[in-house]
Amino acid sequence: MIQMRPIVIEEKTFIAIQVSLPKTNLLSVHCDHGYIMCGALDIRLLNEKLADRGIIAGRAVGVRTIEDLLDAKLESTTTEAGKHGIVAGVTGRQALLKMMAMKRFAG
Repeated sequence: MIQMRPIVIEEKTFIAIQVSLPKTNLLSVHCDHGYIMCGALDIRLLNEKLADRGIIAGRAVGVRTIEDLLDAKLESTTTEAGKHGIVAGVTGRQALLKMMAMKRFAG
């Protein structure tokens, strides 16, 4: 089953997606500038093979719900995320608020 719902953090709205799979859940919360995701996110792939895309993303491990993802400290982030202060150790919630505070990019 796939669930999609808005999440409000400090009066800012994000979209949360949960995909229920056998024995696991894929979890993601995003806004226009980037996203956080569960341990299934391959940060190395984003940094190496897709570096030209400048993806802003963070990964939290050991999370089972969207609320866990928001509260967890990020285990790793993309190089591009780091340029915006989104680094390992910040919570998912903090990362999303930093993403939302970024200036809207062209295109």
